[in-house]
Amino acid sequence: MSTRDLYTSGRQDLTWQVPATGAARFSWEYDEGRERLLNLYQKGKDKQWDGARRIDWNLEVDPLDPLGTPDEAMSIYGTRYWDRMSAAERGELRKHYTSWQFSQFLHGEQGAMVCAARIVESVPDLDAKFYSATQTMDEARHAEIYGRFLHEKIGMLYPINDNLQALLGDTLRDSRWDMPYLGMQVLIEGLALAAFGMIRDTTDKPLPKQILAYVMQDEARHVAFGRMALRDYYKQLTDAELREREEFVIEGCYLMRDRLRGVEVLTNFGIPLKEAEECSERSEYLQLFRQLLFSRIVPCVKDIGLWGKRLQQAYVDMGVFEMGDSNLDQLMAQDEEIAEKLDAERFAAEEHERVAEVSEAIASGAADA
Repeated sequence: MSTRDLYTSGRQDLTWQVPATGAARFSWEYDEGRERLLNLYQKGKDKQWDGARRIDWNLEVDPLDPLGTPDEAMSIYGTRYWDRMSAAERGELRKHYTSWQFSQFLHGEQGAMVCAARIVESVPDLDAKFYSATQTMDEARHAEIYGRFLHEKIGMLYPINDNLQALLGDTLRDSRWDMPYLGMQVLIEGLALAAFGMIRDTTDKPLPKQILAYVMQDEARHVAFGRMALRDYYKQLTDAELREREEFVIEGCYLMRDRLRGVEVLTNFGIPLKEAEECSERSEYLQLFRQLLFSRIVPCVKDIGLWGKRLQQAYVDMGVFEMGDSNLDQLMAQDEEIAEKLDAERFAAEEHERVAEVSEAIASGAADA
């Protein structure tokens, strides 16, 4: 079935062109480069994997309850709209919410792939080009996986959120080579990582847990790359140049906090836009979710050296300033460990099944003899 047929909006335009700006930069300096980045590049090569094989696509998914989402997580829970819904309609709502979330993940991953390719083209240092090339492949794999999950297991896609598209467009249209790092790897991917982690740690469904755990293992390297490259570069900028980037971060954070709420889902169920926005604003679950979305962004922004008074005040206003003291390295190490533990548990179970099959075959052969 064509992707166009799966979109909730039948008039969805399937192409989007962003005019290219900036310069393609070559480096004829082929020395060893920065050891930290080259080590990350080596790790990126070592950790490549095949989404068609590592993920168990035979696992069943109930489209009406793909993530095991509790009622309280639905933004209209406790309202008259929720009370009027039948069990089947509530299941359909869960399907739409999952489709909306994973569709934004899919569109974001394609954006990350394009941004990583742009970094290969525009970053001046060869070691950064090397690593960005491995990240481009990672993001292609993530887009492939999310697309397959939506096509085969959910059967529905949502268009890219207007505000996510606007932030992605601003990131790509900027001619400064560091902006794809800042817009994509710090803001958009930082937000996505927090969303991935919240679902990964709460879902009881094995297939989405696998997908999110393995994608987050890759993303831990990507965030580390962005931090290294930007931290080095931003030490060289003037106060005025740093303020320009802080303004970009502030605008992007407010945009994501206030506009990425899944209101499109509620309007598809006939709820007027104004009431849909009010439901999303009042939802205690979504209030917590919006705060947690910045758990990866705030410490990263602080770490790379963007921590002026105006930016700090913006985070105070959002109620997320304290997250600047979070240990980002520890969070990323946990992402690695969770994926490796999941692999170990899966392969141990498969090995146990193979041993049991062999033992059964031996016992059966002995009985026949």
